[in-house]
Amino acid sequence: MTEYLLTPADVLPAGPPRADADVEIAVIGQLNLPDQTEETYGLLKRFTAVALQTIDEAGARIRFVDVTDDAEPDYAAIRAADAIVVLGGGDVEGARYGHHGEVPNEYGVDPRSDERQLRVIGEAIDDDAALLAICRGSQLLNVASGGTLIPDLDPSDLHRGGPGEPMFHDEEVLLEPGTRVAAIYPDRDRLVVRSGHHQAVDRVGDRLRVVARAHDGVVEGTERVDRTWIVGVQWHPEDDDGPADDRRAIFRAIVDEARRRRSDRG
Repeated sequence: MTEYLLTPADVLPAGPPRADADVEIAVIGQLNLPDQTEETYGLLKRFTAVALQTIDEAGARIRFVDVTDDAEPDYAAIRAADAIVVLGGGDVEGARYGHHGEVPNEYGVDPRSDERQLRVIGEAIDDDAALLAICRGSQLLNVASGGTLIPDLDPSDLHRGGPGEPMFHDEEVLLEPGTRVAAIYPDRDRLVVRSGHHQAVDRVGDRLRVVARAHDGVVEGTERVDRTWIVGVQWHPEDDDGPADDRRAIFRAIVDEARRRRSDRG
């Protein structure tokens, strides 16, 4: 039986770390889900590698943390980074947001990963760190803020491919003006994004506001109103089947925020 296992070497940019990097971004991801299939292996490898490559190209040094590794994360080193990115992965355990019972279409539940990433997000909120949370990360941001999730969207055809179709497809999301996400994409009130989720934000957490919605009203982005730059997006900017300029823009935004903070510290 083939085991589909990833290591950091499979996803980090080739070559030595950037010598000219002026900020460090801690990137928190999942490389190996329970019962990982060839499909999830391929998606995690591609999406993680694209995210890391895009951050590297923006001029940042990467500290990559795989929360599925047996070793406990170095939380102090994560807190010392100039900014944090939490990537997507498997479903969040239902008990984390008060759901008990079977979840249709559930996959990749890993309670240890939930615990570790919730700690990272909670400490980022406490520290007013710069944080970009993507897909699962955005859902965990909502849970960390006291919100809940929709365990399984029905219907979900706007948000992921159907049986026999690719999981990820194009989806249009509507941006709320005056938000941090809208500022990343000036003069635009909507984006075509890559989407592949069957769970989503339900009750919005404390001190979060909605910054993007799908056409069916499903929450596609949030941000903390009581913090400087904590943003969650439900879509996958790191899917390289999507618009390259939009991908670069959102990762450049978190790197630029890291630079601004480092400059302010002198």
